[in-house]
Amino acid sequence: MKKLLMATAATAIMAANAASADEIKLGLLLGYTGPIESLTGHMASAADLAIAEINESGGILGGSTLAGVRADTGCIDNGLATSNAERLIAAEGIKGLVGGDCSGVTGAVLQNVAIPNGMVMISPSATSPALSTVEDQGLFFRTAPSDAREGQVMTEILMDRGVKSVALTYTNNDYGKGLADAFAESFVAEGGEITINAAHEDGKADYSAEVGALASAGGDILVVAGYLDQGGLGIINASLDSGAFDQFVLPGGMIGDSLPANVGPALNGSYGQIAGSGGRGAETMAEFGAANGFEGTSPYAPESYDAVALFAFAMEAAGSAEPGDYVGKILEVANAPGEEIYPGELAKGLEILRNGGDIDYVGGSAVELIGPGESAGTYREIEVQDGKNVTVRFR
Repeated sequence: MKKLLMATAATAIMAANAASADEIKLGLLLGYTGPIESLTGHMASAADLAIAEINESGGILGGSTLAGVRADTGCIDNGLATSNAERLIAAEGIKGLVGGDCSGVTGAVLQNVAIPNGMVMISPSATSPALSTVEDQGLFFRTAPSDAREGQVMTEILMDRGVKSVALTYTNNDYGKGLADAFAESFVAEGGEITINAAHEDGKADYSAEVGALASAGGDILVVAGYLDQGGLGIINASLDSGAFDQFVLPGGMIGDSLPANVGPALNGSYGQIAGSGGRGAETMAEFGAANGFEGTSPYAPESYDAVALFAFAMEAAGSAEPGDYVGKILEVANAPGEEIYPGELAKGLEILRNGGDIDYVGGSAVELIGPGESAGTYREIEVQDGKNVTVRFR
């Protein structure tokens, strides 16, 4: 692994996309533009690194290499996401789809493209609870946990901090509505009060009206279930400018380096949570990122690396890169029994599978797939301190 750790980001990406006579393509369908674009570069780089690691180990299925093909969802653009997914399948001939990223586009791609084409999807970041119950014909998996769990975790954090009353605003799409509903149900059940539960639209220049309504309703703190590069940022800046709120609860879509950088010192003391784990896997991802020019612990970067690894392991276990052949192996390689496999050990995992053994892929995000193929999930509790998102505990 020393060779891989010393590689540059460019080397990793070149290796991940190198042409081969026996090349197996994976689509990397993420929001390279749009309201989480500050996160997706790290996510894609982590996926590329997993591809490079697999290829450097000799590939899969007797020497076939993997290649990542990037395509944009815009995060919230269903038309763009579905057309690009169709292109990846029809023109690029992908055998698996890492993505989508945001929940609404992920659901649209699943229903309109993946299911009709029998394509397997593993999303590293789509968290809407609605995706847990969709009729997906067994084709959809995710390495990030459902927002149903995040709503409970957010309630625990607020109760532990003595917060009994909140104003709540959410981005008006599947992700925002799903998270807001999950949190509201959990918070009220624990005796909390939600003074207002109001949607906001992304991409507006002025959020003073929305903030005025939130301020009138009152509350100890404002929960912003939005996106850090668009509406959520606008809500926070408008709140600070007007003095309506000076502290904020930041769910997963609001966690990233760009938010404290764009808001400034006034964000210090705000807090929230995002899917993530500690321990060996997370530490290794941090090292990999530092050696390869990206943030290895950036939100959903470990989950992106893990999505690629699950594809490769499932294909190797099935002896085939055809989605219909390997889809039944994904839960097997992700869960016990078997030898635990961490980032940097993908060659080891592939070798065990070639020899007929079992693996339990832990990866960078403590992968454990449950129920319909989604992550059981652990969370990092985040607090903004001195302009940085600091992990204060795990839940």
